[in-house]
Amino acid sequence: MDSLFQHFRKDEQQFIEQVSGWMIDVEDRYTPRLTDFLDPRQRFIVQSVIGASDIGVAVSGRFEDAERQRVLLYPSYYELQKDDFQITVFEIRYPVKFITLKHPDILGSMMSIGLDRNKYGDIRIDGQRIQIAVADEVKAYLQANFTMAAKVKVQLEEVTNELDFIKVTEEWSEESHTVSSLRLDTVVSSIYNISRQKAAALINGGKVKVNWTVQEQPSFELNESDIISSRGYGRIKVGMIEGRTKKDKVRLQIGRLDTAK
Repeated sequence: MDSLFQHFRKDEQQFIEQVSGWMIDVEDRYTPRLTDFLDPRQRFIVQSVIGASDIGVAVSGRFEDAERQRVLLYPSYYELQKDDFQITVFEIRYPVKFITLKHPDILGSMMSIGLDRNKYGDIRIDGQRIQIAVADEVKAYLQANFTMAAKVKVQLEEVTNELDFIKVTEEWSEESHTVSSLRLDTVVSSIYNISRQKAAALINGGKVKVNWTVQEQPSFELNESDIISSRGYGRIKVGMIEGRTKKDKVRLQIGRLDTAK
């Protein structure tokens, strides 16, 4: 376990231990184990912990190319079934003539009814159409309690035909930056073209996430493949660190998400 920890950040160790517990559970009981919705970084950790073991790993978020997905760990003998992931997709119906609901409206309303973020996956929006993937174990609770969003009444309608699921296309553009260090505030300042002070204020205000987790330390050191997102500024992927200039600055390749999910 110690050898595995050294490849990850300290704040990820607790999740690594949780994944190890899932593995032991599958091995000892010889039955599948279904997780909540995990972000891509968490799924990468699951794959790393599982490694070359005999435990199988399958994922689904119901939507095509879903960002947040449930993971099924299962013994070698097990035959996967489509229903194993226990996910329902709802379309949110609301008076579109009077208001256009946005992602923060839906997310805020879900939080206001006390629903854990791990219990629902992607929120897909296409114009006035909105769909959400939900764990079956909270399906009834959501139907009973999610009745308002942005002060308008909403209704949930289950979508059973996968052809009706909203599809989202991600388009990334590549950029080169030269930064004085890989500190979070320094990189955020450069990639969003804002002052170092404003970058630090965003971070201290809890408005910047690294790998889908709020990061409030401006001095946090970034690594290759880290995903940075900031409210109102979009999403960035730290690409290749290409070395240093003669003035000892870091040459950095990044990817910028042009069409957000």
